[in-house]
Order: sequence, then structure tokens, then C-alpha cells
Amino acid sequence: MRMRLAALGALAALTLAACQPTPQAPAFQATDITGAAFARDFKLTDHTGRVRELADFRGKVVAVFFGYVHCPDVCPTTLSDFARALEQLGVGAEQVQVIFVTVDPERDTPEVLKTFVPAFNPGFLGMYAEETALRELAKEFKVVYQKTSVKGVDDYLIDHSAGTYVFDKQGNLRLLMSYGSSPDAIAHDLKVLLATS
Repeated sequence: MRMRLAALGALAALTLAACQPTPQAPAFQATDITGAAFARDFKLTDHTGRVRELADFRGKVVAVFFGYVHCPDVCPTTLSDFARALEQLGVGAEQVQVIFVTVDPERDTPEVLKTFVPAFNPGFLGMYAEETALRELAKEFKVVYQKTSVKGVDDYLIDHSAGTYVFDKQGNLRLLMSYGSSPDAIAHDLKVLLATS
């Protein structure tokens, strides 16, 4: 009799457990690339001259975008969209770090980055690496870039990948935000990561 009651109790527990809702993964608007085996880390110098790694930003959601200062559209638009998204976060914006990595170290000196990047938001960081290190970093982040429309030594454009990688507060790669993501969509996904990571 006791065994029968124990079996019925176990069956009831299983039935109740089956009625519980299954935890849902966060609903992101960007592409969820959680678990991807690339873009694992970086070692870059920021526009203040300080060498930075991903671990330096532990506890913050980190957005990393590759571009260049002379970019006519994609780069200023992306930085502007992130700035507007952070305005929507209010005090939560303090837990987000936006990083702009130049793919044009020849022209984008620390002084140029220091003027350009914080103009969108004082907390944004411009970062650079020497050409050899930049090529290795681009390979790790699956970013492509190439000079185009070359008219002179200092007169050219650069075609480059236009997505933004987003890491959670533990430094795990989570999202790839495509170019053209609205400030609302960016803010939505940043809020989800801030709440769940």
C-alpha cells in the first residue's frame, strides 16, 4: 500500500511539473549568436591611450562595431543609433559600453578618434590597433574591410562589415545586430541583456 501511495505521489509530482511553463529563451530582435566560437576577446588601445581587453568591461553589456571616421554613412548612423538607444535606457545606459574599432589606423589617430567617437556619446570609446594586429583581430571577429575608391594616399573609402557584436555582462558573445537596426530595437535587446545576464 505504501509503495502504491508513493508511486501515485510521484506521478502527481510529474504531472504538476509538466504543467509548469518551460522557461523561454530571451526574445531578441537582433540575431542571437550565443555560443559562437569566434569574437572571443580583443586587445586594443582606446583613444585615451589605455590598453583594453574584453575582461576590463565585465559587468557591462558591450557593443563592438568596426568602422572608420571618414565613413560617409554606415558608421555615423550606427553610432548615432546606439546613442539614441542609450538615451532610452536612462540610468541603465551606465551598464553599457559601446566600442568603435577603427579599420583605418592610418588616418584614425588617437586624437582623431578622441574627437569623433565621444561626440556621439561621451561614454563611447574609440579603439585602434596596428595594422598587423588589426588583421588578426578582424579574422577573429569575422570582419572584412578593404580600401576602395582610392584617389590618393589620404583619399579613399573603406568597404567593411557593418554589423555590431554585443556581449553580455559576463563577456559572452550573444548578438549580431545588423546595420540599420533602429534605436528602439537596439534599446530593446540591450534591456533584455541587462535584465538576464
